[in-house]
Amino acid sequence: MFLRIDPASSVPIYEQIVRQVKFAIANRTLQVGEHVPSVREMASQGAVNPNTVARAYRELQADGILVPIRGTGLAVTPEAPQLCRKQRLELVRERLQSVLTEALQNQIEPDELRKMLESELKRLSGRKSTRSE
Repeated sequence: MFLRIDPASSVPIYEQIVRQVKFAIANRTLQVGEHVPSVREMASQGAVNPNTVARAYRELQADGILVPIRGTGLAVTPEAPQLCRKQRLELVRERLQSVLTEALQNQIEPDELRKMLESELKRLSGRKSTRSE
């Protein structure tokens, strides 16, 4: 699992780890029953303190995303994919609401927002399909 940590982000590092694990499960990069890297491995990959990774893993366990398997580490629960997809959509919805609120407060018209959204979706979708070719 490849971890991308942004130390300059306003999102705490442990929360970045939580989100990336959840997104990996939602995207099916991590499968049900698959083990996540150990705390040491993940800390090394992300160049972060092992205590930070341990905190993220505790939160993922509390959320029902990971379960400890005696003697082997933490694995993805059967319920995790559905939970992670739902949480991923909610996170994106919250971010979208924030952007829309800011745009409307700055008197950008809804039609202009729609055009901008469609334009950006088209641009990003085109870039994604270009990468996969």
